[in-house]
Amino acid sequence: MTQTSRVSTFASGTPDRPYDDEDISSRAFWATDMFEREKTFSRLRDRDTITWHPAPDDQVFEDPEDYGFWAITKYDDLVEVTKRHDDFLSGPGILMENLPADFIEAAQSFIGMDPPRHTTLRRLVAAAFTPKQMRRIDEMIQGNAASAVKNLCAKAEAGGGEADFVAECAGLMPMNNINDMMDVPAGEREEAAHQTAIAMSWNDPDVVGHTKDEVINSLMTANGYCHQLASRLAAERRERPGSDLISALSQAEVEGERLTDFEIGAFFVLLTVAGNDTTRQSTSHGLKALVDHPEQRAWLLEDLEGRMSTAVEELVRWATPIATFRRTAARNMDFRGRRITAGDKVVLFFSSANRDATRFDRPNELDLSRRPNPHITFGGGGIHHCLGNQLARTQLRAMFTELLTQAPQISVGEPVLTPSNFFNIVKRMPAHPTGR
Repeated sequence: MTQTSRVSTFASGTPDRPYDDEDISSRAFWATDMFEREKTFSRLRDRDTITWHPAPDDQVFEDPEDYGFWAITKYDDLVEVTKRHDDFLSGPGILMENLPADFIEAAQSFIGMDPPRHTTLRRLVAAAFTPKQMRRIDEMIQGNAASAVKNLCAKAEAGGGEADFVAECAGLMPMNNINDMMDVPAGEREEAAHQTAIAMSWNDPDVVGHTKDEVINSLMTANGYCHQLASRLAAERRERPGSDLISALSQAEVEGERLTDFEIGAFFVLLTVAGNDTTRQSTSHGLKALVDHPEQRAWLLEDLEGRMSTAVEELVRWATPIATFRRTAARNMDFRGRRITAGDKVVLFFSSANRDATRFDRPNELDLSRRPNPHITFGGGGIHHCLGNQLARTQLRAMFTELLTQAPQISVGEPVLTPSNFFNIVKRMPAHPTGR
């Protein structure tokens, strides 16, 4: 393994563990596109071990004792870490950066927890996703997908043939779905969408501000608003329950336990941020892929209904909307020939694992007919496997079906990306629904 002379210093003060020479920590690295980043990930996978890297630069919450992280870039290694939840913890945080404990608790819900609390909370949330609730949500999704594409077409017609795909379609559908699922009152929806956009955009200075104080204040305000709204709705619906998800969450009970208002608020933040952004990014990257590979779009259009489910699996592999998830070592251990120390950060690079040639034939080619397709976009199979994976798949099937039905000749320009080591963010992307 090629290494530089840089070293990390443990809390004990003993210099050790040279940093790998590949940069996957800096904002400059994450400002490149997925194809450029894959060149680096490919070289790291070839190391055939795990690698040690400096802490991310320009952190919002600075931590002088953050010495770096282990990078898990190979598919099999990532799957093993996700399944060893006793050794690799989620409670200390899921982002590369260290965040205050109260922020983690308020914003990450059960994905930032470990058993036994994770087990109880996940079961309570899962109890709210009944077959009846899923049927209700499915009907909403179909309608919101159709409306989002109609909106894009109308805005493009009014704008000389072009409109921003992210704002007018990809971001519109999941936000409307979440508002409908939670039955957010009509008068609250605009502000809820605004505050959620802030919570999703901590890497975007155009949204959250340029100074660290501005970013922290923006995030705290958005988080607080979402908690207050969810708590108020939960209190109202305990008294007058409806058929919405907030009512189901407030009524859910497992072995005598119910969700508190704070827990409902944290899940509301999780769903509005992660649930919204993952679908938005998968849709945006997915459409760009279809435009860049016209032969694949033509294949899909030959049997849109019959081939859509298989195509969506490849599009989410291609997009990998969540690039990384972090774990923290619970104990000293050896892993892939490296000595991991208790407290070390261990970062899972899903965007790398989904292009690991040991598990995918021609991983850098888009193949909508790919079978098998063991992508790990929704997790590696451990206790944190995405609870909303079927919801995401349903939304994407609906959206791409509507796009290729209403606007089969749609074309897009080059996307504007937001640097992020967590979400794979498309900020804007010009679209021409009738082609050009």
